[in-house]
Amino acid sequence: MKDFAYLSAPDVPTALQAIARPGARFLGGGTNLVDLMRQNIERPDTVIDITRLPLDRVEELPGGGLRVGALVRNSHLAAHRAVRERYPMLAQAILAGASGQLRNMATVGGNLLQRTRCAYFTDLSAGCNKRQPGSGCDAVGGFNRNAAVLGASASCVATHPSDMCVALAALDAVVELESVRGVRRVPLTGFHRLPGDTPQVETEIAADELITAVELPALPVAAASRYRKIRDRASYAFALVSVAAAMHARDGVITDIRLALGGVATRPWRAHQAERELLGAPATEESFRRAAEAELAAAVPQSQNGFKIELAQRAITATLRQLLTEGGAA
Repeated sequence: MKDFAYLSAPDVPTALQAIARPGARFLGGGTNLVDLMRQNIERPDTVIDITRLPLDRVEELPGGGLRVGALVRNSHLAAHRAVRERYPMLAQAILAGASGQLRNMATVGGNLLQRTRCAYFTDLSAGCNKRQPGSGCDAVGGFNRNAAVLGASASCVATHPSDMCVALAALDAVVELESVRGVRRVPLTGFHRLPGDTPQVETEIAADELITAVELPALPVAAASRYRKIRDRASYAFALVSVAAAMHARDGVITDIRLALGGVATRPWRAHQAERELLGAPATEESFRRAAEAELAAAVPQSQNGFKIELAQRAITATLRQLLTEGGAA
């Protein structure tokens, strides 16, 4: 591990001034950053500890939404009564994401910024454009069973690892960013970038910005929501396919739908095409299957992960069927 300077920021203004230093990085829970520092993948000159900042609360918003501070621990968010009642898919996604020990350390802001678990990203001898731009992507033509089938490019086929972010994408969450220039808000669905030719640029956050909160809008349909995760083993594994879904139907017709996918794309994937197919359609197995096929029609598999296309279609259909059975219709 490279030597680095350490600063504990007592307040947000101090943190924002310190991040302007070249090579500075924020440290929250550290569950991803510290691991990457030990592997010499992340090599900051200065680590700014932000755990003393007053960003660890879940607060009510006018109208029924929630403002979640960036330093709220994942375990606290999953257990919060308002989250469990109003946004159950979010609580379920967090609980599916890691061990209890990790959830007790990991923060909301850190979860948004966690980096891919592609084996070539963490292998310093391999070509990885995320880690070293211009070095190639050894996953193309290599071991790519876990790679993306949506949103990939010739430069990168790595999947985004977060479960929580998949639920946030379905819930129309908004990320609040602060710098010395002021505060700005970015929809979660636009926060993570597609790789294109610059896969090393993963999010819309600027080098001198701090994630201060994530806001969840009031979303009545989310009270009837589910997160389904399919993985190689029952726990502590990243998704092959995951589905975050919320649905409401009246008189047999779908009147509201929210759908996002994980494990299949280079960022948390809002399933806009499937939502368009489903809105106003009959709440039937046939409609669910047709919408799932439409969403995955643009999928481009690698040599070893073509199974993800049918798996995702089946997962979408099964999740929507479950919602319908459990009372997503009136």
